[in-house]
Amino acid sequence: MVLLPFLIHTDSPEKVCVQLTHLNESVTLSATLEYQGENRSLIDDVVSEKDVFTCIPFSLPKSNSTSVAFLTVMVKGATLQFRSRKSVLVKNSESLVFVQTDKPIYKPGQTVLFRIVSLDKDFYPLNEKVDHNSFYPHLQDPQRNRVYQWQGVELETGLAQLSFPLTSDPIQGTYKIVVQKSFSSYVEHSFSVKEYVLPKYEVLVKLPKMITIKDKELPVSVCGLYTYGKPVPGLVHVQVCRKFSHSASNCYGKEAEAVCEEFTRQVNARGCASGVVRTKIFQLQRRGYEMSIEVQGKITEDGTGIEMTGTGSCGITPIMSKISFDLLDSLYRPGIPLFGKVKLVDGTDAPIANETITISVDSVEGNYTTDEQGQSWFSIDTTTFTQASLEIRADHKPELNCYDSEWITPSYEHAMRRINRFYSPSKSFLKIEPKPETLTCGSPTEIQVHYIFTPEAIGEQKKIVIYYLVMAKGGIILEDTHDLTVNTGDAYGTFQLTFPVEATIAPLARMLVYTILPSGEVIASSADFQVESCLPNKVRLSFVPKEGLPASNTRLQLHTSPRSLCALRAVDKSVLLMKPEDELSPSSVYDLLPLKEIRGYSFKDYYLEEDNINPCVSLDNILLNGFVYIPISPDGEGDAYDILKVITALNLLDDLDDEMAEHMGAGNPTETVRKYFPETWIWDIVSVNSEGNAALDVTIPDTITEWKANAFCTSADTGFGLSPTVSLRAFQPFFVELTLPYSVVRGESFTLKATVFNYLAACIRVSVSLAESTHFLATPVEKQEESYCICVNERKTVAWAVTPRSLGQVEFSVSTEALQNQQPCGNIIVETPEKGRKDTVIRQLLVEVCGLLSLVSMSEPVSLVLPETVVDGSARAYFSVLGDIMGTAMQNLHQLLQMPFGCGEQNMVLFAPNIYVLDYLNKTEQLSEEVKSKAIGYLVSGYQRQLKYKHWDGSYSTFGPRYGQVGNTWLTAFVLKSFAQARPHIFIDEKHIQDALVWLTQKQKENGCFRSSGTLLNNAMKGGVNDEITLTAYIIIALLEIPLPVTHSVVRNALFCLETAADEKENHVYTKALMAYAFALAGKEEKRKALLGSLEKEAVKKGECSWWDISFF
Repeated sequence: MVLLPFLIHTDSPEKVCVQLTHLNESVTLSATLEYQGENRSLIDDVVSEKDVFTCIPFSLPKSNSTSVAFLTVMVKGATLQFRSRKSVLVKNSESLVFVQTDKPIYKPGQTVLFRIVSLDKDFYPLNEKVDHNSFYPHLQDPQRNRVYQWQGVELETGLAQLSFPLTSDPIQGTYKIVVQKSFSSYVEHSFSVKEYVLPKYEVLVKLPKMITIKDKELPVSVCGLYTYGKPVPGLVHVQVCRKFSHSASNCYGKEAEAVCEEFTRQVNARGCASGVVRTKIFQLQRRGYEMSIEVQGKITEDGTGIEMTGTGSCGITPIMSKISFDLLDSLYRPGIPLFGKVKLVDGTDAPIANETITISVDSVEGNYTTDEQGQSWFSIDTTTFTQASLEIRADHKPELNCYDSEWITPSYEHAMRRINRFYSPSKSFLKIEPKPETLTCGSPTEIQVHYIFTPEAIGEQKKIVIYYLVMAKGGIILEDTHDLTVNTGDAYGTFQLTFPVEATIAPLARMLVYTILPSGEVIASSADFQVESCLPNKVRLSFVPKEGLPASNTRLQLHTSPRSLCALRAVDKSVLLMKPEDELSPSSVYDLLPLKEIRGYSFKDYYLEEDNINPCVSLDNILLNGFVYIPISPDGEGDAYDILKVITALNLLDDLDDEMAEHMGAGNPTETVRKYFPETWIWDIVSVNSEGNAALDVTIPDTITEWKANAFCTSADTGFGLSPTVSLRAFQPFFVELTLPYSVVRGESFTLKATVFNYLAACIRVSVSLAESTHFLATPVEKQEESYCICVNERKTVAWAVTPRSLGQVEFSVSTEALQNQQPCGNIIVETPEKGRKDTVIRQLLVEVCGLLSLVSMSEPVSLVLPETVVDGSARAYFSVLGDIMGTAMQNLHQLLQMPFGCGEQNMVLFAPNIYVLDYLNKTEQLSEEVKSKAIGYLVSGYQRQLKYKHWDGSYSTFGPRYGQVGNTWLTAFVLKSFAQARPHIFIDEKHIQDALVWLTQKQKENGCFRSSGTLLNNAMKGGVNDEITLTAYIIIALLEIPLPVTHSVVRNALFCLETAADEKENHVYTKALMAYAFALAGKEEKRKALLGSLEKEAVKKGECSWWDISFF
């Protein structure tokens, strides 16, 4: 017998197991694998033993595609000769790749931090280069533009860490990081970019997941909790609705969309408001409604008026109870008990305990009682069963066979399955007893196996060798034997097998147990065991201490396998409230494994099962030992071949309180100034020492919140590991928080609110002040008092009407101080804390201009007089006179290298000089790494921004497609030329160049000239390009600098246009200059010389100076 997985993977350890039994002579055993035109010898040995069982390890190199290999096994002796050739499928192993970002959502201008991790199927790191035939990791914006691409990314211990800076005005929406694994396989990770203000608290709606149509009440609870764990005071409004189905509301107005019940109440001391809703209004048993109830809870925070909403849903079911077979074999073996497990639950999926379930099979019935989990194990004696197929049924209560078109009736669901008899000519069987629980990693498990061997099967033999294999993830993981001693005559009973539970067999292990009788009959059984999704590298992460004051020190401790490389992340809980993400977990890592549950010998378009050329039985029904056997029935009896067929094709299925205030008092300074409020706190990679330990000393940011941290580690020795998420609570018992919008407009007033919180053990009197600034004007909304009384767990909100005067990031500083004041709070004596008496919080707010920047001032030639409508603070002017146009490259780099910004025109005007500076400094060998890094950063930002102004047809305009503009011919050519010139320095997606080229081609006329399209606000940008000839010359220059060959039809036709125009004598000086440059690039020397000669004649000369009088505005 030869055992080999039907589907084997390249670059992966595989095994083939060979067994020979009952030999009476020495034989030569050879096994050869034919793969990619080569014969690979797996074994070639002389066997002298009577019984041999051996497993041979091997591996295959990668192939270009999925292919078929052939295994040939030969046994040759003096009288015995055997040869068999079978086909197997060989598939390339795929790396398991995932991407982790530091957070799921970003603001404009922030930097996206992310990691790429690559593992093999056993979760060991792959040190590969993420560069598959030019498929580099890249970033796509919401318009599917490839805005950046990383080249030559190399993974260290399976890990690479990268980043990307967003512009201050990016396209908002969903971005994707794409990592190409192969030509047909890639992984994507999405994140959002939007303008947002982080929530300070979350709203939790609690209600049952399911109710039945008989339930009379629905309990609902709505709670508000700050991210640092304290309750939110405020007013709760709850709306409970059952919507009509679409068919019932087509002819009605909005009032008929749903039946709703509402209530409003103040939250209690725990921040919750609860209520019980009577379900009568929802008519749960009437049809025409959706079978769910939707709940929306809205909390309005006291003082600030901030509203946050949470939602919940509750299903409605007519099912009063239902039974399911949790475990039941599809085959029964006469004489071996039929094991199984049933589960009884109500319509809400809650287990029903201490209820009687009737299980019937054939004419046998049995009653079983459910346990606390609603489960019941059963065992049915199969000694008297002779049928080839049986029906097994489990009932709880009789079903009501009623139907009404308007009303829903309760139902009690039963379970029914069909089982088939296992075929054995000798009536001998093996049966692995199933295990109900998931196997836990780190400890061995014992498997119970039942057996029956009849006298005619074993004869006088008293010792039987049991062989067993454990398979997982598509390969043979474990193989061994067990010696079983049996009595003469009928031998039946049980024996135990043990194997270790480790990550190598997770999450699904399939066990095969078999033996070969003297007659040659194979007796087999297989079973699947669910295994805990454990990872090979155990990682523990902890903060010491777990709570701390803002700006205090803490230590992040890490323990894992020695010499591991670990990636750490800690983010503000508010970020995860803003946009929840799927957390990295063992189950999500296991989900990366490809779809591999294959039963039989087929995979996609491959079907390798061979026809039975010499059937061992005829096609007629056979009567043997009182059993009728029916051949070739898909739902008929099983045999050992079916078990081996399944097992060898195994692959994995993708499938703050007073105590804390006292604790913090000792280290609390008299005054705290808080101005560092990151959303991502820790994003680091650390190496673990030889003892498996690492520690990171960090300073807690100034945010009052809860920080969520986790870590994953990779090791060449122990593989991948992941820590559970741990928390650190940053808190102080007395502080002030500001309520600010994302941005405001200069000159327009907004309300700035400051809320002072007191979680001390006594009442205090506080003062609240807003620091004055020249950047804004602030007046109190209400009469400002000298001090305010705040008692335990209370707050006070103070508001100012603020009018910003300056643009950009404006700083607001608010301070609150606990005063040493003897004036009581009502009848309560005021106390003054010794520490932490003053808290100052400094926040920045983006102040923007109203509307769009005016460009009218740039429409006048060489004029520095600003119009009255220019936005104050936005004007810039620079003037220089140089003989060498690049002469100030070293002295005025801050002038030449600029961050591109503004509309589609402004952005390109600032984008292009960065290219020229880079090229100039590089060729003159003056380019430093600092300048290079700065210029490339500007180019990346400008490239990302310019894509905002791209139209679907490949053209570009001043404001992009949002305002109904058409693409501008000159601007599109300018972008095409600049992008082509930027390619040596940054990643430019070739698609954008080709899209612009195609669009420009469509603007070419029959005479080869290009027609103008669209408008420019700043016509000075294009110099003297003001007619079809100069436009055509400019476009030819752009095309030849891509470069396109002169023989290209678009270039050839455009040159014809210029050659015709060059013969005219009335061409403008600027036109001649452009044409001369175009002809020079095209290699038209005669035309170039003629135009340069004409220009020389028109030059104005004075002494050693020459110039041309040009007026083209």
